[in-house]
Formats: sequence, structure tokens, C-alpha cells
Amino acid sequence: MREFALATPAGRIAGLRTGTPGAPRVLALHGWLDNAASFVPLAAHLPGIELVAPDLPGHGASAHLPPGADYSFAAAVNSVLDIADALGWERFALLGHSMGAGIASLVAAACPARVERLLAIEALGALAEVPERTVARLRDAVAASRALPTKSLRVFPDLAAPVRARMQANELSEPVARLLVERGVAPVEGGFVWSSDPRLTLPTLQRMTEPQVRALVAGIECPARVIFAAPAQPYLPDALRRERAGLLPRGELVVLDGGHHLHMEDPAAVAAAIGDFLTR
Repeated sequence: MREFALATPAGRIAGLRTGTPGAPRVLALHGWLDNAASFVPLAAHLPGIELVAPDLPGHGASAHLPPGADYSFAAAVNSVLDIADALGWERFALLGHSMGAGIASLVAAACPARVERLLAIEALGALAEVPERTVARLRDAVAASRALPTKSLRVFPDLAAPVRARMQANELSEPVARLLVERGVAPVEGGFVWSSDPRLTLPTLQRMTEPQVRALVAGIECPARVIFAAPAQPYLPDALRRERAGLLPRGELVVLDGGHHLHMEDPAAVAAAIGDFLTR
């Protein structure tokens, strides 16, 4: 994959791309605190498409959002559309992993005239919360936001420590963790710091309720294929994710053995599950 950069209303967007112009267009959205390198292993197994994987705002080599801006899923919808506009893409398919799959779900539901297909890996819709948690979540998010400016970034003398941190936090193999880390750090005096915006770690101010998420999923009109790993993640139990997938008007569900980053750890199996979905 080769580097690219775009100017968007939210700032500079960097990323990786591959494929031949004129082939089916696929915009690939990575997970939380990941970056465009998330799709490097899978891209080698997906011929016949033009694949563009941006570093979403605040991630990788892309610009951070300005002070006061919100890293919510709703705000990310406009960021994705701005990226597509900068590419000159009126219609395209969306490929998303984890947070990126959640954002892709919102874009697909909101913009049926622009999204041709949705391929969601390890997420569908958004994380939901019961209404009773609304005030507590709001208070926690505001308090965390006000405290954030007092924190300084940890400096790593080399890449060994951040690679180990990603391996432990996400149960990743060393090569996969290194791919993400090498794109996810910035050099400073004395070593490296994470390049991601610290505000990405703040609690979300507000979440949808489960009925809202279900209405969102049911509103995705394009063909959709959802790939989940087994065992399921604690925050999205198997019964719930199957119920959500069943709401897709034109959806298919595939479950593969693997971990949360199965598209990186076992890209051949994930590519086989994708099949010709993106090139039909």
C-alpha cells in the first residue's frame, strides 16, 4: 500500500491506498486507536478493488481535531463523507473494523445514495447504553475532559515498550502490533510518543439506546455482510450481535474463530469470508 494525503474541512487526512483506479471503490475505516495499517495484511488478499484506508481524524498521521471538536460517532460521519468528497468518490463501498464498522454503519444508514455496500468486521451499529446512565455518563465525560490538559504524554525510548503494550491490551501477535505501532507513534526528543489525540480516550458524552441502535441497523438499505470473531467480545455478546445482524434488510452474517483483530491475524480466512462481496 502507498501513502496518500488529503485536505479536508477537518484538517489533513493521511492514509494508505492500493489498487487500480476504476475498480470498485472501497473506503476502509479502522478501529479505535488503530490506524490505516490495520488493513495492510488484508489488502494483499483483496484483488480487484481500489482500497483507500485513511487514518481517521486524531489517529495515525492524520491531524487532530481542533479544540472543542467532538470525536463522537456522529461527528465521524461527516469526516468520512469529507474524505470521500476529497477523493472525488460519489458512490463507494465501506469496509470497517470495530469502531470503524460502527462508524460505517452510521454512514450507510444516513447516506443510502452514496454507500453501495457495507462490510462490517467485529461491530455493527454503535455501543448502546440504558437511559438511566445518561446523567452519570455526561458527568464522567465532562470531568475527564476538564482534567485531560494536565496530563503529559509518556515518552518511550524505543518501540519495544509500545509494541508490548499493544500486544497485551489487544492480544495481538508481535508483527501485527508492530504494524499498528509504527504508524501510531511520533518521534520526539528522547524517543517516541503515541501520535493519537489523547482526547480519543475520553468517555463518550452520550450513547444511543439499544432501540435506537436497532432502528439504525434496520435502516441500512445496501447489501451488508457482517463478520464476527468467536468467541464474542464482552461488550457485544453473541446473542445480541446475531439479533442486530438479523435486522439488516439485505444482510449476511459470518462467524469465524479468532480474536478481535482477526482481519490482521488471519487475513486469508477473512478474505475468504468476504469472497466476491466487494466486487459484485
